[in-house]
Amino acid sequence: MSGPGGRRRRLGPRGGESLSWRKQKSLHIHKALTSDPVDIDVLRGAAQTDGGLLSQEIRRKVWPKLLSLNVFHLPPKPGRWVRCNHRDYNQVQMDVRRSLKRFPAGMSDAERSVLLEQLTDMILYVLQSHPDLHYYQGFHDIAVTLLLTVGLRLGTGMLSTLSTHHLRDFMDPTMDRTKHILNYLMPLIQSENSELHKFLLRSEVGCIFALSWLITWYSHVLTDYQHVLRLYDFFLATHPLMPVYCAAQMVLMREQEVLACDCDMASVHQLLSKIPTNFSYESLVSHSLRLFQRHPPSQLMKQASQHKHKSFSVASFHSLQISSSTQRPDFILQRQLQSEPPRSLPPRAQNPLVKLAVWGLSASIGAAAFAVAQSALELGPEFLMGLF
Repeated sequence: MSGPGGRRRRLGPRGGESLSWRKQKSLHIHKALTSDPVDIDVLRGAAQTDGGLLSQEIRRKVWPKLLSLNVFHLPPKPGRWVRCNHRDYNQVQMDVRRSLKRFPAGMSDAERSVLLEQLTDMILYVLQSHPDLHYYQGFHDIAVTLLLTVGLRLGTGMLSTLSTHHLRDFMDPTMDRTKHILNYLMPLIQSENSELHKFLLRSEVGCIFALSWLITWYSHVLTDYQHVLRLYDFFLATHPLMPVYCAAQMVLMREQEVLACDCDMASVHQLLSKIPTNFSYESLVSHSLRLFQRHPPSQLMKQASQHKHKSFSVASFHSLQISSSTQRPDFILQRQLQSEPPRSLPPRAQNPLVKLAVWGLSASIGAAAFAVAQSALELGPEFLMGLF
């Protein structure tokens, strides 16, 4: 966020500037969300500038808009049916179990268990909905970030959209497109620092050190959840290839460390694979933006021979930008929903657990409570199960 004269505001030693700066940015975001149509350019700008989207509450409102998602028409809550005979079920379950370290400290075993089940169903629902897509290890890292930030239903909707847009190139049956996206990395570094580029070539380190950065949006390698959220703000608001620009910029920012390292594959790979704990992510974001502006993807395609494997993610980005620029604010979407004729409950709501819960409730506490439960059923099984 810039202060008067275009200069960035700095926090005082006691954070005296912090409150007014954050409040002002929050007000700009609120105004953009309630404009008709939604001012998507302001929201994208907020996600890219200092502090990103500031809070979980704001992210729950802005992230869907960045993906042109109507929060009143989300996919149904995934049920256990998605697990039936799915080709990726065993692999997904193994990867989900590895996600325990991503959950907040202090969470009870019962809460973790519920989230693990939701994470499995969330991933499998998206894969069931798009049978042409192929699961890859690392997809679960993105899914768990969405689940923890925006919840199951909205997270499922966002994951589904990302899988057909930003992440689409990673979900082919082979890794050919993924490898070609990685091929952007070295030309970017060469265009900014020929000495560093030559050193990396001599070391024969290749680009594999950055693979997990790209396919998980860095969530697999970062230990601070706030850093993960800051980068997700940035990636959701920018071009699908921005994670590659971030990878190049991260290497460029560590030039001195790299050049001081032994020039062999093992040493350089080990160094680059471990991101310093004190790394400046605000600097990474701002420098990556400038790198993107200096070397747009159209220019890099020629250097990386990207034309051999056309990027689905890049091809679909323009249509996503157009659809996101014509969104109505949530209060209007809600009003439109309320004016629609009532729809019958989808099949997933008629699930045996819900029926059993209603039967048990009516039998034990009488007709009055049954009426309450019936009303709750109309609101959805999530509300009903919360009564027990």
